[in-house]
Amino acid sequence: MEIRHLQALTAISDHGTFSAAAEHLGTVQSNVSAHVARLEKELNAPLIDRSDGSLTEEGTAAVARARRILSEVDALVSDVAACKDAVSGTVRVGTIGTTGRWLVPRLMDAVPARHPDLHLVVVEGTTTGLEPQLATGQLDLAVLHLPVAGRDLVSRLLFEEDLLVVVPEGHPLGELEHDLTLVDLARTELLLPSPGTSLRNELDAVTRPFGITLRPAAEIDGLRLIASLAFEGIAPAVLPATAIPSFLRDRVRALPVAGLPQRRVGVAQRSRGLPSAPTRALFDLLRTVVSEEHGRPPGIHPVV
Repeated sequence: MEIRHLQALTAISDHGTFSAAAEHLGTVQSNVSAHVARLEKELNAPLIDRSDGSLTEEGTAAVARARRILSEVDALVSDVAACKDAVSGTVRVGTIGTTGRWLVPRLMDAVPARHPDLHLVVVEGTTTGLEPQLATGQLDLAVLHLPVAGRDLVSRLLFEEDLLVVVPEGHPLGELEHDLTLVDLARTELLLPSPGTSLRNELDAVTRPFGITLRPAAEIDGLRLIASLAFEGIAPAVLPATAIPSFLRDRVRALPVAGLPQRRVGVAQRSRGLPSAPTRALFDLLRTVVSEEHGRPPGIHPVV
């Protein structure tokens, strides 16, 4: 079994066909076919369904392991380079969209200044979408809404963030003469995250003990879409503070709600395997960037 055999298999999984995998790897289709055939012979199992190019059950299991092996090979090269005081290599980091909006630009300034040979690949997604990519080795780190559900993942709290309710102009919630409460939220329809998502679980957990059930005007998996609809005045929405971009802060009415917890955001990685030197360097840089007060959005509370 050779590294190139595993690379061919994962390339087919990622790109869908033998020809597309060959183009990605910079080789010809016959080489990719030969590598996969060699791997199938060694494992004594079909890995690719030749009729449609999809992975077999055995192929799916093999790809999951292959990704981890290839990730470890990359880490080996990077760790040896780091022994020479040169952090180099690629780090694939996932981030939820609301955090990525303000965190990624700061990383783009900090990474070249601290580690000029470190290449950053950023993937945006929801927590539920990024967790599987992290577990299978497609990502090295991910900035997620805590807690993470995957048993193969570990996380560390990075910061806590205020939750606010964005109220359309003229909406009754904005006309109340007292501070908003959870009961007030339950009396109106809200744009809510989908059931099972991190923020929805958190909202349900805080309202359930009081016998309060939030009423959805719509349920949406994606905070950035929820925010866009709230900004358009479709309906109120509970959002993290950084979901409101800086150019809209003076134009959007965002109110605190008594009893709402702060959102917890952290850095997650696989529990098995040793993180590479570039991954460890980026993890340290993330904590540094978040702790720096200059330019940090309002509503963010770093964890020391």
